[in-house]
Amino acid sequence: MTAPTGNKKGRPKKTDITEIKESRSVGRPKGDTAIINEYKLRMLNSPKSAKVLEAIYDAALNDEHKNQAAAWKLIMDRVIPVSAFEAAKAGGTTPQISINITGLSTPTVFTSDDEVIDV
Repeated sequence: MTAPTGNKKGRPKKTDITEIKESRSVGRPKGDTAIINEYKLRMLNSPKSAKVLEAIYDAALNDEHKNQAAAWKLIMDRVIPVSAFEAAKAGGTTPQISINITGLSTPTVFTSDDEVIDV
């Protein structure tokens, strides 16, 4: 029989495949969506995220806080995102304004029998 030479034939071992996957990056580079999703996961898993939200709500409710308007904007952007309005607009339902003006059908003239005295 002949001894194996270095060229292996057949299916590679799983350990060889995982080494190749770890050493190189395959596929498209991370885009904005992947980065934002990774950031969301990091924020949700952080034990300090509850403190951050509490501080934002406290600032929004405190009339004396210097950043109250910024806190309102942060909260409103998350509670009522603009994309919800854009989705409704893109759906083909454009807002319409209807003005109805109604008036008298026939004008009436009142006359009086009082004498007009010129002074």
